[in-house]
Amino acid sequence: MLRTKNPSGKVPNQTYLAMDTLADEFGIGTLRLTTRQTFQLHGVLKKNLKHVISTVIKNMGSTLGACGDLNRNVLAPAAPYVRKDILFAQETAENIAALLAPQSGAYYDLWVDGEKIMSAEEPPEVTKARNDNSHGTNFPDSPEPIYGTQYLPRKFKIAVTVAGDNSVDILTNDIGVVVVSDSAGEPVGFNLYVGGGMGRTHRIETTFPRLADPLGYVPKEDILYAIKAIVVTQRENGRRDDRRYSRMKYLLDSWGIDKFRAEVEKYYGKKFEDFHPLPEWQFNSYLGWQEQGDGKLFYGVHVDNGRLGGQAKKTLREIIEKYSLDVSITPNQNLILCGVDQAWREPITAALAQAGLLEPKDVDLLNITSMACPALPLCPLAQTEAERGILPILKRIRAVFDKVGIKDEESVVVRITGCPNGCARPYMAEVGFVGDGPNSYQIWLGGTPNQTTLAETFMNKVKLQDIEKVLEPLFSYWNSTRQEGESFGSFTNRMDLSN
Repeated sequence: MLRTKNPSGKVPNQTYLAMDTLADEFGIGTLRLTTRQTFQLHGVLKKNLKHVISTVIKNMGSTLGACGDLNRNVLAPAAPYVRKDILFAQETAENIAALLAPQSGAYYDLWVDGEKIMSAEEPPEVTKARNDNSHGTNFPDSPEPIYGTQYLPRKFKIAVTVAGDNSVDILTNDIGVVVVSDSAGEPVGFNLYVGGGMGRTHRIETTFPRLADPLGYVPKEDILYAIKAIVVTQRENGRRDDRRYSRMKYLLDSWGIDKFRAEVEKYYGKKFEDFHPLPEWQFNSYLGWQEQGDGKLFYGVHVDNGRLGGQAKKTLREIIEKYSLDVSITPNQNLILCGVDQAWREPITAALAQAGLLEPKDVDLLNITSMACPALPLCPLAQTEAERGILPILKRIRAVFDKVGIKDEESVVVRITGCPNGCARPYMAEVGFVGDGPNSYQIWLGGTPNQTTLAETFMNKVKLQDIEKVLEPLFSYWNSTRQEGESFGSFTNRMDLSN
């Protein structure tokens, strides 16, 4: 499996077309859109790896830092709105990705024989922040001034968003960055969250999913220095003796937020300001036709589980190639066609429909909010099905809804992973299925539709054939006793069903 790096999910036209071709020529004929706004290309043989990666690089893409013990792809709202806060969030995500990208040059030596493919220079503020060692953050005279020779104790995840937009699952990241704007809509700074993470191990209670804590506020000119200080705090203090406990969430859990903040402030060189008030979080799918704000449109295409193949993949390529469109990948495994002229709307809509890519209004709401990881047969960690099993499970859940009298326009957030590592963030779902053996799942309840509440374990070792036996009484109870407008996750929390 090969994974790309696409800060804020942006994919230039040239990169998309190259990835589509590589999937056919060197993969299994499909492209996978991930929950971190990147591509996965499955089935690449080792003998073809150099050609594939060099092709990605030569077409404005990258795989640098997509895996390993370092900062992974930085999330941001995927919608191409011409709006100050959104544009600033996306720019910040790209700057953070550049700040924390490996610097040694070995990547290009290995995959493109040291050839300088792109001449674009990184923003000077990024270079300045990386090289600054005023507070002892750097390894002097090292090709990796931030990472050194050992990199981080474990993978590290960052998301940037704007106030109210939780399309990025902000609380599940090691660092969550939220743009704060003034009354005129001008971005002035950032609220920071720290210590989120999803991975765990079944029935080892010392491993757990965790929501991020509020850390504080920084003015916009300080954001790269604050990010660097947090990363260095994890670099210096995160556990390296046991990978099971090496994510930053365990450092937060051990120290508490006050001690962690004090340590970060040593590397930051100043105190964090108080966290600014934020509006309530909402999940945004960015599906369907919407105005960008510059006279053009974008169209969010719903892609079940992010898997593009067959006629749908072929048609999307034809559209993206014909109209020279850039695209964006969402954290919910969907694809946005960006910069569409008004005159193209009708033919694009017709072509997508002919390829079986339904308009959002025609897709079951259960499918709209669901997610699944690849699992079997593509992931060696998988204990059971996720991607291949979720659509039949969603149909069975809809049948249960029908049986107990829940209307078609109602839904719950369902997420499924083939193992407890939680790549599709099931611990934030209203109903989370986590692989727990062959054809068996651990069921989690209690997440909320806006992804702000952590679910809790409800049952272990539920066999695939027994899902209705578990869910029917739960959904019936919810339907008959819920308060007005109460989501299933909020209901299970109020009724304490997970205990």
